[in-house]
Amino acid sequence: MKNRIVQSILIASALCTAPVVLQAQLGQFSLEGHTFQLHGFASQGYAVSNQNNFLTMQTSKGSFAFTDGGLNLSTSLTDKFRVGAQGYLRNVGQLGGGRLSLDWAFGDYRFADWFGIRAGKVKTPLGLFNDTQDAESLHTWALLPQSVYPLDLRSSTIAHVGGDIYGQLALRKAGSIDYTVYGGARPNDRRSGYYFNTQDTGVPIRTFTGKIVGSDVRWNTPVAGLMAGMSFLDEMDHINGTYIAAGNAPYLLDSSPLHMTSAYVDYSRGKLRVNGEFRRNKKVERFNLFGNQSALNFSDKGWFVTGAYRVTRQLELGAYHSHYRVDVPQTADPAGNHLFDTTLTARYDLTRWWNVKVEGHFMDGHGDLYSAHGFYLRSNPTGIGPTTNLLVIRTGFYF
Repeated sequence: MKNRIVQSILIASALCTAPVVLQAQLGQFSLEGHTFQLHGFASQGYAVSNQNNFLTMQTSKGSFAFTDGGLNLSTSLTDKFRVGAQGYLRNVGQLGGGRLSLDWAFGDYRFADWFGIRAGKVKTPLGLFNDTQDAESLHTWALLPQSVYPLDLRSSTIAHVGGDIYGQLALRKAGSIDYTVYGGARPNDRRSGYYFNTQDTGVPIRTFTGKIVGSDVRWNTPVAGLMAGMSFLDEMDHINGTYIAAGNAPYLLDSSPLHMTSAYVDYSRGKLRVNGEFRRNKKVERFNLFGNQSALNFSDKGWFVTGAYRVTRQLELGAYHSHYRVDVPQTADPAGNHLFDTTLTARYDLTRWWNVKVEGHFMDGHGDLYSAHGFYLRSNPTGIGPTTNLLVIRTGFYF
């Protein structure tokens, strides 16, 4: 425990010192006739709960193992062709392990406002916040609503390896439409919640591959500050694993496929911002063990509503309610089919590049054992209680 705290503090110190030093020096520089944009971010948090441990951290004792950071570089090679990449690391309990990974890397050619193409490891536009999860400074919250944006699954959802077509269509008096259509392979992170919950429940994954296709459409309405959108994603998963209770027998798990639908709205006016999102995941897995096949329903749904108000130039107050429910729970525990979270947040901007957030979570339920929404048997070996009160303090730097 002490080693993990020390590791978190050292990582945070290294990451958070860089923005202070580089703030005025390397935000933009020129090399070989090209202008480069260099940006970075880092955050360090502390989380303490009244009983259940959350996100593989020992939050019941208080944990500083809540660190992440990244550095990105981009440039325009021509007026229409842009390239960029971001390295990222995190140490959130056991998630990430403090290892550096390639978060995204792309080439982007924009033929016109209404049509462009991107390829590489590209951020996935899914709902309101999926492609901005790495931009802590943009959000009021220390933790995004976990019903739709579970932090333990971030590395598996933020990007895809493939290509996009995108653009903006002007609708004159009706506003404009931003669209993206994409396809490729889902990333595979062996230190994410997908792997941890299968290890904890005795069916550890050996390999996990999947292909995705999807689209996102956002309507910038003629009403000032109002945006509405929908996202659609289909994912075909292919999983090989080991069933420990059956003598370490190999199993196959294939989806048929996962259909994900998201509808969302965002409204800003003056110092007020409100938004909400509903997401539906329909997923049936074909489980093959000893040549016998059975169907497992892993469908679920989640939604949230948020509101935030900028009280002063430095202080912003906000609240949200997040609602997650499993269609077919794998346990008789009445707290094991849902996770409801009412959250209160205060964000204070110390400077234009440094903020502190204090956030209280009041959670009912803990989701299903197979849902990977924050609660794990490895960090709760004596069982998971029906309610959790969690305090998160998080500070973030960016440049």
